[in-house]
Amino acid sequence: MFDDLLFDGTRVPSPCFALDAPRLAANAAVLDTVQRRTGVKILLALKAYAAFVTFPLLSRFAGAGPLWGVCASSVDEARLGREEFGGEVHAFAAAWSDEEMAELLPLADHIVFNSLAQWRRFRPMIQNWNIAHAAEVVCGLRINPEHSEVSVPLYDPCSPASRFGIRQREFREITPEDRDGISGMHFHTLCELNADALERTLVAAEKKFAPWLRDCQWMNFGGGHHITRGDYDIDLLCRLLTDWRIRRDAQIYLEPGEAVALNAGRLVSTVLDVMQADMSVALLDISAVCHTPDVLEMPYRPQVLYQEAGGTARAGEPGGRAFTYRLAGKSCLTGDVFGEYSFTAPLQIGQRLLFEDMAIYSMVKTTTFNGLRLPSIGICEADAEGPRFRLLREFGYTDFRSRLS
Repeated sequence: MFDDLLFDGTRVPSPCFALDAPRLAANAAVLDTVQRRTGVKILLALKAYAAFVTFPLLSRFAGAGPLWGVCASSVDEARLGREEFGGEVHAFAAAWSDEEMAELLPLADHIVFNSLAQWRRFRPMIQNWNIAHAAEVVCGLRINPEHSEVSVPLYDPCSPASRFGIRQREFREITPEDRDGISGMHFHTLCELNADALERTLVAAEKKFAPWLRDCQWMNFGGGHHITRGDYDIDLLCRLLTDWRIRRDAQIYLEPGEAVALNAGRLVSTVLDVMQADMSVALLDISAVCHTPDVLEMPYRPQVLYQEAGGTARAGEPGGRAFTYRLAGKSCLTGDVFGEYSFTAPLQIGQRLLFEDMAIYSMVKTTTFNGLRLPSIGICEADAEGPRFRLLREFGYTDFRSRLS
């Protein structure tokens, strides 16, 4: 719907993250279907997507969306969720400091602890806070089922050396005093996976932690559920969630990040130069290391759109079309490369390329390495008059300078 708009250099700046409002609303509708069928509550994982201007599309408290709140991995994410999203604020981090906990308590409804040591350290502070403020900050523990589903170690929360969660052997040391104040548990084993991976994880979790799950009033099954992907098995997911909720009489939470904003944003870029090395290289006005770091970390090869005579086309695999280029960023990092792509015609200086599915993670992980400016942020919307682009934010020198001293 928005391709022609994003290729138009007179209406959309480059580089720019362009959010897709209709797609966000469509994703939210799919997630709401799961909620209505199962009784679970779905939260937005802010670590993956935090463009708060779109929260009215997602939050039942800030707008007309269906989601119940957010999960936060830091004090600042918790504050953003409380101020802009509303609803429940769940917080988890591998560890908290005393200063962070004091700042977090007025913001969070649920706090999940990564170890028994952290829980023992902060239990008195939380109990005193609840008494002093007539509040009820709900607490839980993160368990590690030691069951891996993720093939990339960097993203596997249950890899052998993972720092996340309490193992079964450690849980045997839990005392009645430790259990006092703990009402639920959390696990996270997935990354971009289907419902069959959750099914296997649930079996592993029940096998290892059944004695400690009986009294849970709530369970958080984490993120990594690719629910809005076209081939996702929603029926299986709903059966699994409903079965667990009924059998254990517990409120179930999911906290997807990618599923909320999947395919709901593009990164607009422009070819700055074309050069010949051992192959043709197109230098862009964006950077993989600064603007799409997961391309290097995962690694993965994003899909790229370009214009040809017949309209919008998707770039092919290397050698698949007449002209192959290595698409590269403009930083001084030698490996600042997006990948190799083929096109039906030679790339031209000034030509626009659109990187797909860039609302998730890329936007929250951008840096100003080399002093490269962050891409602008805008949103594509549609009404009876057709598609339109609205510029939300531009970045400049002060954004770079203010971070350094």
